[in-house]
Amino acid sequence: MIRWYPLLSAVSVVAVVLFELFWARTGIFRQWPYWAAMAICFAFMIPVDGWMSKLSDPIVIYNPEITSGLRFPWDIPTEEFLYAFAIMTLAIVVWDRVGTMKRW
Repeated sequence: MIRWYPLLSAVSVVAVVLFELFWARTGIFRQWPYWAAMAICFAFMIPVDGWMSKLSDPIVIYNPEITSGLRFPWDIPTEEFLYAFAIMTLAIVVWDRVGTMKRW
């Protein structure tokens, strides 16, 4: 059985990185504000996701048949970090790309 969530999370990271490097070319991976924004997002994501998905008393329950089963830290599925990286990076790349486009 294919575990779709881990597979699609990893594919989304590769797709967004390739999108940035070969099409958008905003250069965000070389800029400290991008990494600072990622650190801030993950600093809030870890306690919230950790509390919501803790195995002792979960609010959000993941189907173990579709996840990798790897959880770090505080019982957060590793796929959540891949998905968060991809979606936040895509939003920043598009925001930066649209902001630098010439106005008609």
